Amino acid sequence: MSGLSEIKTEREALMVLSALPEIGPMTVKRLMTFFNEGIETIFAKKAEVLTAVLGVKKAGAILGWREHFDLEAHLENAASLGVRYLIEKDPEYPVLLKELPDAPLGLYVRGSVVVKQPAVAMVGTRHCTAYGRKVTEQLVRGLVRAGYTIVSGMALGIDAVAHRTALEAGGRTVAVLGNGVDRIYPPQHKALYQELIERGAIMSEFYLGRKADRQSFPQRNRIVSGMCDATVVVESAARGGSLITARFAMEQNRTVFAVPGRLDQAESRGCLDLIRDGATLVTGVEDILDELRFMGLDYRGGAEETFIDFSRPADELNGLNPEEQKIMALLKGGEILHGDQLCEQLLMPSSIVHATLMLLELKRLVSKRADGCYERRV
Repeated sequence: MSGLSEIKTEREALMVLSALPEIGPMTVKRLMTFFNEGIETIFAKKAEVLTAVLGVKKAGAILGWREHFDLEAHLENAASLGVRYLIEKDPEYPVLLKELPDAPLGLYVRGSVVVKQPAVAMVGTRHCTAYGRKVTEQLVRGLVRAGYTIVSGMALGIDAVAHRTALEAGGRTVAVLGNGVDRIYPPQHKALYQELIERGAIMSEFYLGRKADRQSFPQRNRIVSGMCDATVVVESAARGGSLITARFAMEQNRTVFAVPGRLDQAESRGCLDLIRDGATLVTGVEDILDELRFMGLDYRGGAEETFIDFSRPADELNGLNPEEQKIMALLKGGEILHGDQLCEQLLMPSSIVHATLMLLELKRLVSKRADGCYERRV
């Protein structure tokens, strides 16, 4: 399959090994320790030698690497896209990742930004509320002012808010993908993907063309937490993917922060569980900066917004008609209700309720969620 008959460099060897089935970072480290020579020499070993060390399947994957990976085409594709492949000896390789026993063999990178310490991972639910968006925006702005790199996974919801806010604030932000860096996932983030390439960076341990799947996202999450000094979770369901990132962070001896939410909202359950289990509660960016300061992480400047403020100007709700006032009252306190629920509770015709909701949307007082429910804008 491959046009290259030989693997000549350590970089090429790691690129190939990272794409082979059955082969992972721990296996490669085992090989390097056992043979105590350049990893590129592994491909010249005899079958019986590799089989004795790794077993039949893993040895077969290495010996038959050309059947799985077209190195020549891969190198040409990477060059045409401006993709770099970082390995641990490169100065741009995230320094904290080197501490992990399962650190990625290499990282494909598009974009110019590198992960400079200190760095914070901002993660959360794909189905975020207006509250979650507001919290994320305020925390990211404060962290950017303090000189932090913002890392996330370019997913819908909190991840996207974190990246966009960091870019708007002129900060460094890096997206770690669960697929190849040449694929846009989710496809709705085509514009964000392009902006990250131009003003931030996209990273992945997966080879070009690799599609995302159920296994790739947890692998991605360990990198998100592993390259950062701390992980902040903003809204998560009880079994949300963000909790996987938080668990990795704890196993990697990183600090985990969680933003509290309403007791009766599913989007808050994961964060409340994290706080119960020992994560540091966040009420503002200073909570993060103060905690990390004790870890010896210097930060420049300070946070203008010490605590998150959700108060609205007193006159913003003045001038609303009776129907608008009733709907706003029902949505007070973070309630998330469907139009039909509002009709039932207000005993008002559907046509009037939905017309009123449209007016409130135009006035930017309420927002409609992807699930069809409405909430007050905070």
